[in-house]
Amino acid sequence: MHTNFDQLLARSDQFNEQKQAHALAVMSRYGQQVFQLLPVLLHYHHPLLPGFVPGDVPAGVCHFLPNARQQEFIDDLCQAANGHQGLESGVSEIFGLYAMGSTSSIGQSLDSDLDVWVCYSHTLAADRVAWLQQKCLLISQWAAQRKVELNLFLIPDNKFRVDNQQSVQGESCGSAQHLLLLDEFYRSHLVIAGKRLVWMFAPSQLGPRYDSFVAEQFASGTLNHDEWLDLGGFARIPAEEYFGSALWQLYKSIDSPYKAVLKTILMEAYSHEYPDTQLLCRHLKSQLHQASTLDEQHDHYLLMLEKVTHYLISINDEQRLDLVRRCFYLKVSQGLDLSQARFAKRAQQIARLIKEWQWSAEKVALLNNRDFWKVEQVKAAYKELLEALMHSYRNLIQFAQRNRISESINPEDIGILSRKLYAAFENLPGKIQLINLKIAPDLSEPNISLVQVPEGRAHDAGWYLYKQGLSALELIGRQPLEYSRYASKLMAWAHFNGLLTPESQLQLFNQDTDANLQHLQEFAGDLARFFPVRTPAPSNLALSRPCEVRELGIFLNLERDPTAQWRSRAIEFTSKTSDPFSFGQHRENLVGSIDVLYRNSWDEIRSLHFSGSSAILDALTAILGKMHQGATPPENVEVFCYSLNFRSLIRTRVGILIKECIGLRLTRGQDSTIKTIRLGHEEHDIFFERRGVSVQKHETPEFVSTALPASASADILQLDQQMVKAVPEIVDVYASEGLMQFFFEDSGRDYNLYILDEANRIEVYRQVAGSKDELIQSINRFYAANQQGVGHSRFAHFNLPQYYEIVEEQGKQKVLPFKSAKEGREDSPSPLA
Repeated sequence: MHTNFDQLLARSDQFNEQKQAHALAVMSRYGQQVFQLLPVLLHYHHPLLPGFVPGDVPAGVCHFLPNARQQEFIDDLCQAANGHQGLESGVSEIFGLYAMGSTSSIGQSLDSDLDVWVCYSHTLAADRVAWLQQKCLLISQWAAQRKVELNLFLIPDNKFRVDNQQSVQGESCGSAQHLLLLDEFYRSHLVIAGKRLVWMFAPSQLGPRYDSFVAEQFASGTLNHDEWLDLGGFARIPAEEYFGSALWQLYKSIDSPYKAVLKTILMEAYSHEYPDTQLLCRHLKSQLHQASTLDEQHDHYLLMLEKVTHYLISINDEQRLDLVRRCFYLKVSQGLDLSQARFAKRAQQIARLIKEWQWSAEKVALLNNRDFWKVEQVKAAYKELLEALMHSYRNLIQFAQRNRISESINPEDIGILSRKLYAAFENLPGKIQLINLKIAPDLSEPNISLVQVPEGRAHDAGWYLYKQGLSALELIGRQPLEYSRYASKLMAWAHFNGLLTPESQLQLFNQDTDANLQHLQEFAGDLARFFPVRTPAPSNLALSRPCEVRELGIFLNLERDPTAQWRSRAIEFTSKTSDPFSFGQHRENLVGSIDVLYRNSWDEIRSLHFSGSSAILDALTAILGKMHQGATPPENVEVFCYSLNFRSLIRTRVGILIKECIGLRLTRGQDSTIKTIRLGHEEHDIFFERRGVSVQKHETPEFVSTALPASASADILQLDQQMVKAVPEIVDVYASEGLMQFFFEDSGRDYNLYILDEANRIEVYRQVAGSKDELIQSINRFYAANQQGVGHSRFAHFNLPQYYEIVEEQGKQKVLPFKSAKEGREDSPSPLA
């Protein structure tokens, strides 16, 4: 071990105490309570303690001795238990509790998560690990009641010596990171209670000799297993980890964009040094071995900034360097009053950095004013953050291609993470882009104005959104915040991004549509009542399946209202001519425009607009095309109408039609169903089939056929008749437009492969040989490598294919998300990086 081993041990204990004091100083009162009581809750197992689970739950934290505050809590608990003389603890089965991440660093804020590793022996019985996992979950819920986000990760002592087969779950990075996670743990860990970590005291130059060296130390008695925990070392980080790590950091950017930029560029810096990567954990260990006092040189957040800075300077990337510094400043000053005495040291560190960076007072003031940023600043920050993240992501993909490596992350985790990123970042026509990645707390505006420009003018025809009033003085020289061909998308964008609130004053300048201010105000109210701005994050199960419509709002005649022209006209109709689609003696269609808004199971918000005499048919075809046969029906469907006349009649008729058609579309076990609808003087047939919906003008009203006419081949979603017998019915049931789907069906030693493209066109390959895992990896690499192909955005293409297996259970075919062939999945989640 280290030459001055005993001296190093004493110094390490002293440094750990100082780090604990730093961490507690930044925490809220409840945060301090959770941090202090956590070892008590896991050391003892008693019904009066939060997190109690009946059963043989592992307990006892090695070398835990309660401090004065902890002992006071224990004494109070014993008194509450009718004078019980003390809590019992048997064998110590928990090797240690270690905080990691930003805790105790300059990056820790008042509301930082508390991420803690709970380390135990890999020989512990699986059912007892499950009980411990349940106890940890209950303790996290207890902390959440105190507004503290506590993430407890169960870590077996052999976790980093075996293949990583865990899955992404909540705050767990699953297979996305493995040894890179251990690197972050070693450089950021804080011992709350438990054994010392062997790696921190072993010489830095061991490399591949680490395991044999440690074994020698245990054999000679220098180390003993009662006091020391060995999680393993590493000679280098495998190149295969970088792709998964990039995906994970991009995903984390949804909630923590500033931290994610730093960590993603750190991964890029690591890959730039490959294969001789200089890991931060090794650098920090070397410094700690030589240090006599604990100072900012040992702060792992400052070390990360230093590493990223040197890398960006070396490649002459001044633009991202400035962004990194701003991200760091915002992260370390977030929510803190630096004038308070307890933050004096941090204030000095920040002041030194500002001077070193030569920042102006105006720049610092702008960053300090982030709580008051509005939409212009947030849009600019969103664009800059996203471009920086995608820049690193592309560089890491190119690194993987140069080194001809495959990703170590498993296909399931790639699918889940890419779906989350696709839902959050992919900018598609009709999609409502959410721009406030926790960048600013309040984007509400007192004034929201919509300006409509007709065809034939200097500006593009459509609608423009402003945050000012409509007077010439207010608008002159102002740029619109957003543009769209239709008003509903602008209103939805303002609603979901928090600009449009019940207190906002709406104003309208309209030149050639039927929209009016009263109807826009009603629409804004309907939006707020029907669509909550935020909903719970989608589950991994939902992300592993085709997206399904969850909330569906239909808004009628907001821009085009046929009844608005009836101001002085007599309306004649009978019970036989009261259908709003063919109304009165002139058989008029009373639906002039339809706006559709829906939220799907991937938490995307999409908007669609249809106008003209066929608006209802176009809307039906589009809506039903988003639903695959057998899907779960939408949780909420509501129709709103803004007609000047016959509102209730039109709303009711469309509502009945929409719900009837959804029912027909989602019903399994039918080959083809036809529904006829009259629009004006014409009739149209809607064909409901296993793989989609199509519409044809009904030429012969007297004849009703149950078969699909040959002329329907040009309609939207069609089954290739030559493939009917070749494709299992269950494939048609899962058909979902807008994404590639691969279905594997085992056939002896080979397998059949059914591929549905974005338009539900099918390809069939029979008796395919070879590894499914390798095929999936090559497909995903192809999609990632071609992310900037023709027609793609300049950002990454996250709409990766979905993969399924067709299995047979009790004589019936069933579709399951594809699982990697690798074995040995663990039950407990892996920790956050």
